Amino acid sequence: MAFVIAGERSGAGKTTVTLALLAALRRRNLTVQSFKVGPDYIDPMFHRHVTGQACYNLDPVLTSEAYVQQCFAQRASEYSIVEGVMGLFDGAAGHKDFASTAHIARLLDLPILLVVDCRSLSYSVAAIVHGYRSLDPRLKFAGVVLNRVGSDRHLELLKSALIDVPILGVLRRQDAIEIPDRHLGLVPTDELPGLTELIDRLAELGESCFDWDALMPYLKTATTPKVSVPESSRSVKIAIARDAAFNFYYQDNLDLLRQAGAELIEWSPLRDTFPNDVDGLYFGGGFPEMFAETLSENHATRQAIRAAIQSGMPTYAECGGLMYLSEKIIDFSEQAFSMVGAIPTTTVMRSRLTLGYRKATALQTTPIVKKDETLHGHEFHRSSPTTESEKPLFELTGLSRSSMQYDGWQTPKLHASYLHLHWGATSQIPQRFVRYCTKFRSDRYP
Repeated sequence: MAFVIAGERSGAGKTTVTLALLAALRRRNLTVQSFKVGPDYIDPMFHRHVTGQACYNLDPVLTSEAYVQQCFAQRASEYSIVEGVMGLFDGAAGHKDFASTAHIARLLDLPILLVVDCRSLSYSVAAIVHGYRSLDPRLKFAGVVLNRVGSDRHLELLKSALIDVPILGVLRRQDAIEIPDRHLGLVPTDELPGLTELIDRLAELGESCFDWDALMPYLKTATTPKVSVPESSRSVKIAIARDAAFNFYYQDNLDLLRQAGAELIEWSPLRDTFPNDVDGLYFGGGFPEMFAETLSENHATRQAIRAAIQSGMPTYAECGGLMYLSEKIIDFSEQAFSMVGAIPTTTVMRSRLTLGYRKATALQTTPIVKKDETLHGHEFHRSSPTTESEKPLFELTGLSRSSMQYDGWQTPKLHASYLHLHWGATSQIPQRFVRYCTKFRSDRYP
């Protein structure tokens, strides 16, 4: 079977352990499939860079419990690893352990490899591990990884406290590998010039710090024959903005667009001219604020995008994509840079982080949603618009319904919102988008 890598808290070292294991497996020329619990985009980028395989998110809030099980069953390979989110039992706000790592481990019936930050701990580690192992008797534990161990003496003390617990990995403090971060988490793979060297160090760490004889029986998954999902004949082309500025995409969304009949054309608003002969535009999230000057300098592309949207080309933009389609971005240094200008507002970088799951009710019909539809999404941004939409796209509430806000801009063919959507449990969304693109193409080439 596969296993789930969990932390006893955020920052315990889940990502380092996950990447070290993935890199060591790839060094052995094994094909490994990774998954990430929750709505995160950046950790899956690192997974993909290491494994060469797209990483899939497992999130029952954005999708459903059934879809989480279906996604894992369809995608798991002979060797599979699931990286958790936050602490083991930390779930969606106000919903106990729903959408937590523990919840996913139960849904998939997978054992847990618990990463423990051992700084300033000795015998107390026994109480911590005992608590995590006993809180929910439905969970299965493979063992623990002791992270940030200070010395041989420190390790002896930890081992003496955990005499009945399998210790499957030990990472010393001097083994620490720091991945730089900034205002929205880790710096993405596209912006790390020393990434190859980093992955090599992780692979060496993975080879030397884990009990592979004990781990491999958990890693090897008894896979069932995959059910292939036929793709519709490709009738339309959708341009996917993908570069260092725009790289927040759930792999499921791209897969579902292909299955609905779209050919996806990847291109870069940073450096490319506007792609020819496309029928729709998809701008994912990312970090346009970090590349605002370069985006602004690509004048011809900005003008071509604005003209395409004004001509009625179906367009989907979320978060960073919305920022790019606005009139200007004002960055953290308070410098203003001209953007596409398809949305009548300026977006300004702020110190305050907007973060969390949202229940969204559509107030308008777009190429993505129909009026009065309800779905779930996730917000994760530090920018805000200077003016509000006169006809907002969504009414948003938190999962606890404690507050309400409005979000998004729309025209009959444009959907732009700060809300990140995972389409796994709402296959009508990619199908609807492709239909809009097909209609646009047929109107243009009758």
